Amino acid sequence: MAEVALYVEAVINSELVNRKQKEVGLFDNSTKFESSVKQIPYSQQAVYQNISDLRNLEKVRDRVPEDKVNDFSFDADTVSLNVAPVGELKLRICDREEPKCVKFETVQSPVPFNVWIQVLPVDETSSKMKVTVKAELNPFIKGLVSGPLQDGVEKIADALAQIHYE
Repeated sequence: MAEVALYVEAVINSELVNRKQKEVGLFDNSTKFESSVKQIPYSQQAVYQNISDLRNLEKVRDRVPEDKVNDFSFDADTVSLNVAPVGELKLRICDREEPKCVKFETVQSPVPFNVWIQVLPVDETSSKMKVTVKAELNPFIKGLVSGPLQDGVEKIADALAQIHYE
């Protein structure tokens, strides 16, 4: 009986160590990709109101490259698209911090990831924005997709900076 108790205690301690290692970032497979900071000639509130309601994507539907993106659809909280060669992606807004941040989580994706768009005021009529993606990537996949993912994050930020937020 004492052997079983020692075994259970060892398993529990091992699990606690694993959790602590994840909390402090050891053995964590998450990778962050950040865009450069983009200057936006619209107020923080105007930008936030547009990005926090995905129905506003209708304004940029004509800018979506049809050769790379198919089945582009959205409602107030979700966006779905099929991206070659990645496949079907569906994102949902999981948190809104008015007027400074909108966070997204994957609902459907080959790789789990989160996206957040941060908006900070510069003055009454302008703001700045940064896009961040945090993805769970094993070391092999990370080596293959880091460059394209970083480029993609920068292109998303560039596209967001070009929108008329009035």
